[in-house]
Amino acid sequence: MDFPALRAGKSMENISAAWTLPIRERMCPPVTAEEIEQLFAQYGDDVYRFAYSCTRHAADAEDICQTVFCRLAQGDVVLARGREKAWLLSATANACRNRFRFLSYRRFAPLEEAADVPDSTDRAVLEAVLALPAKYRAPIHLYYYEGYTQSEIADILSLSLTNVQTRMQRARVLLKKELTDYEPAL
Repeated sequence: MDFPALRAGKSMENISAAWTLPIRERMCPPVTAEEIEQLFAQYGDDVYRFAYSCTRHAADAEDICQTVFCRLAQGDVVLARGREKAWLLSATANACRNRFRFLSYRRFAPLEEAADVPDSTDRAVLEAVLALPAKYRAPIHLYYYEGYTQSEIADILSLSLTNVQTRMQRARVLLKKELTDYEPAL
């Protein structure tokens, strides 16, 4: 057999050692502690807000945020550069699903201090979004609050693009119905 790397003067041991690494580690090095601190400083609030949007409870959102960053710190995750936020939000969505699925844990709490909402109109919109069913709330949050495209949301939530579009359309209809009667107090 003829290997181009052997012709270039590399030994077979070096070549086989490189191929024993998983392909993701060959493409992206593991995340360091300093990088985790930077990611938390940069995206910690986004992860918390998305978790709060899913759970509607501050303590649960904090737990999920901590779970996501602890999983990252364990070292078994390799992030693709430039896709860190997408991975964090995808892991947050999975952690929210797992929390409700495995703990039979369905608690509904009143709206708390999740976001600083300056006026009553924004407050009404936020309350209407949080009142949506979870399957509609997550795509709306990711689209309007986090700025993701529908195709990125489909990747993050592990749904088809058509499913995301349908859920967003149905959520908009529900929000329109909910907010039509709302008149802000002057």
